[in-house]
Amino acid sequence: MLNYLKRAVVLCCLFLCLPLSAQFITFTEKQYQSGGYIIVQAAPRSSVEFLGKSYLLDSKGYLAIGLGRDVSGKHRITITSPSGEVKRSTLNIASRQYKVQRVNGVPPSRVTPPNAVAKRIAAEAAQVREARANVGDYDFWRTDTFQWPIEGRVTGVYGSERFYNGIASGSPHWRIDLAAPKGEPVYAPAGGKIVLAEDDLYYSGGTIILDHGAGVSSTFLHLSSVDVKVGQLVKKGEPIAAVGSTGRSTEYTSIGV
Repeated sequence: MLNYLKRAVVLCCLFLCLPLSAQFITFTEKQYQSGGYIIVQAAPRSSVEFLGKSYLLDSKGYLAIGLGRDVSGKHRITITSPSGEVKRSTLNIASRQYKVQRVNGVPPSRVTPPNAVAKRIAAEAAQVREARANVGDYDFWRTDTFQWPIEGRVTGVYGSERFYNGIASGSPHWRIDLAAPKGEPVYAPAGGKIVLAEDDLYYSGGTIILDHGAGVSSTFLHLSSVDVKVGQLVKKGEPIAAVGSTGRSTEYTSIGV
């Protein structure tokens, strides 16, 4: 079901079961880790409070929540049904160790941007946050078996500390990097709706965000061409873009889930 997510990002999974009055938690993994995710299943439109954020289950009673790279320790999760029934539990999340990666040959202006582009970078970051907050009520993330969007060599992994041209990036790497020839087609790993499609963001170049529903989305960066539009529904395996190295990149397309 979520084999692409497990293979690409090495995540762990938890099912919180419906109805609330029944058994509250069933564990499908022995350990939960930083950078993983949980899947909540409860009464449709139940609300969830976790790590200081509020969420709403979809019409089928599902929600996926990503665990931050550095989230660890014991954390309380609270589910409230539409009728007001409340259930609480504590999750024990193990920490992870991450790699250090050094990337050379990046254009200097993409490593230390000039002040003239500061407003552009801030505006683009806000645009990406808004797109990711647009969670659709779709079942693609559950009904489709995720596939790799391209075939290529893995050149970067999730969570690594990045140094560009010897300079610390200031933030971790949030995706998987795959190297493939420029112009090779990029395919939708599962069905969904395009919520962002931009040809030239400062850091990520050609960028697509594909919403698969319930809080699961995939992101494609550094594309040489963007072949879809915002609002477009795509099917699993449908070509949506082409491999490139635009933005802060050298030889790869970056994929995130």
